[in-house]
Amino acid sequence: MQWKGAIREFKNYLQLEKGLADNSVKAYLRDLNKIAHYFENEELGPLQLNLFRLEKCLRDLQNHGLSTRSQARLISSLRAFYKYLILEDYIDQNPAELLEGPKLDQKLPEYLEEEEVSAMIDSIDRSKPEGMRNVAIFETLYACGLRVSELVGLRLSDLFFKEDLIRVVGKGNKERLVPINSLAQKMIELYRQEVRVHLPIKKGSEDILFLNRRGSALSRAMIFNLVKDAASAAGIRKTISPHTFRHSFATHLVKHGADLRAVQEMLGHESITTTEIYTHLSQQQLRETILKFHPRSKDA
Repeated sequence: MQWKGAIREFKNYLQLEKGLADNSVKAYLRDLNKIAHYFENEELGPLQLNLFRLEKCLRDLQNHGLSTRSQARLISSLRAFYKYLILEDYIDQNPAELLEGPKLDQKLPEYLEEEEVSAMIDSIDRSKPEGMRNVAIFETLYACGLRVSELVGLRLSDLFFKEDLIRVVGKGNKERLVPINSLAQKMIELYRQEVRVHLPIKKGSEDILFLNRRGSALSRAMIFNLVKDAASAAGIRKTISPHTFRHSFATHLVKHGADLRAVQEMLGHESITTTEIYTHLSQQQLRETILKFHPRSKDA
């Protein structure tokens, strides 16, 4: 088996069976083509590689300037690729399984304190129709930890308020049910009854929940601008985006004792490893609190 054919089959698997987004598929293929180029010079196909050869490849790429973060991603792509080859019975052992990745500095995402979330929402002028909509948007972002693409795609038919749930279509068109609190439900209902019902709804947007003044779906860029404006009005100097509400949602849940698996389900993370970042955030805050307020800290 040659690299070109193996990568093509893996691409089909990622798109058709795993349902990954285009950007994720491209990232996998970019990594594998880098490896393919290296071994094609040695006329070695993917089935001829072992742990020793893969380690040598990574060392050589590192010596030619491959960053630690790129190394880590490349190893992840290799492991996934060889798992697929095992699944298809091309091989029976994964030569990438024991590859040791570089240690990465944990980059903690920016998040809002609970008081800052309230300040942003309170800064919105609710006397205007778009203000009522924006309050509902922010309450939904924070209540459910949505990605901005999930928010703008939210539909009336996705609301199950009798069960305190909404249906969310996430990455790879994967659906999940997420709890929504009573305050967010109340703000959505106020928006629907007092604002949305009066809009000239455009064809194709009849089921979209959040609309602009012309009755069309909101863009991601518009949500980004709303967040920036509210942060400025609330006097918040942090660099934030709609995704900051998602980080804040998860951080505050973990801080108050939520089970990490439950947070993983609500966020739609495929791996618990992705969710564990919020444990680090909680631990960091705990450490800072202890160092600041413990009575013995002041005597050092």
